[in-house]
Amino acid sequence: MGVETTLFDLTGRVALLTGASKGMGLYMAEGLAEHGARVVVSSRKLDQCEAAVAQINEKCGEERAIPIACNIGYKEQLEALVGETRSRLGPIDILVANAGVNPFYGPMSQIPDSAFDKIMASNVRSNHWLCQMVAPDMVKKGRGSMMITASTGAFNASEMLGTYAISKLADIALARNLALEYGPSGVRVNAICPGLIKTDFARALWDNPEAKANAETNTPLRRLGEPEDLKGVVVFLASDASTFMTGQALTVCGGTNMWS
Repeated sequence: MGVETTLFDLTGRVALLTGASKGMGLYMAEGLAEHGARVVVSSRKLDQCEAAVAQINEKCGEERAIPIACNIGYKEQLEALVGETRSRLGPIDILVANAGVNPFYGPMSQIPDSAFDKIMASNVRSNHWLCQMVAPDMVKKGRGSMMITASTGAFNASEMLGTYAISKLADIALARNLALEYGPSGVRVNAICPGLIKTDFARALWDNPEAKANAETNTPLRRLGEPEDLKGVVVFLASDASTFMTGQALTVCGGTNMWS
């Protein structure tokens, strides 16, 4: 029998997650709830948030999670999300900015301005807004953990996902700069860079025989990622297990990007 440890204990902490009603975000929320956090599950559609919350609470055996709908593209909706989180659960200890968009596949020479603007606004500016909104809670406590979901796409040029990749590299830069600014207050900020994960969001990239064969041949772990593979890294970054880690881009990719 092992020794009891509180290293990953999140009891009493409040976690806010965007893009959390399905895929990676859902498992991230579930992992935090399983370790004691009270969790806000947010995405654009309330019914999907409610379904995710029901799944989490059933697994945890109590009401650990609550749903709040929010479209991250609108500053006033983000402000309402943060305000409702505070009023219902209290000051925010953990932020996972996981929501993102990619409305365009193709070369950058063909991307419409509207798609470029949407990618940069949703994937970068909205994360900047949200981090600044929750920061005062963490600064006041002298501790806190923010996470921004980037991508291994940030490390490579792409003929099909160029603007998305730019936005994700910007997210890493955002995490680094916030880590520098808020480090003296005890607040940590890190980026999480998933590789190819079997989510609906990335379906176009993996739901074909060629992509599957490529992953099983060229990925050291010989498989595609599953959404639940993101659970552990979020719990680690949220908890006291990672108290001396900030400004990092942690890659969860089965070994495709070993050092960039």
